[in-house]
Amino acid sequence: MSASLLARTPILGHIARDISRDINVVFYLLTILVTLMVLAIKAWGIAALVVTYVALVPVIFVLLIWITLP
Repeated sequence: MSASLLARTPILGHIARDISRDINVVFYLLTILVTLMVLAIKAWGIAALVVTYVALVPVIFVLLIWITLP
């Protein structure tokens, strides 16, 4: 159910299908994300890092809860 729901999502479904075909897509995506972060830091300075880290707080919070479940 959730796999088909992910496959029907416009952006995430396309990425998930690409990753299922070729695992190297993950490394390309990481390279793109790091490049975007470097460019954002060059343009806006430390504010780009702060906004990124504040946006990642809920993600890390959910991951911490997930790894502590019995």
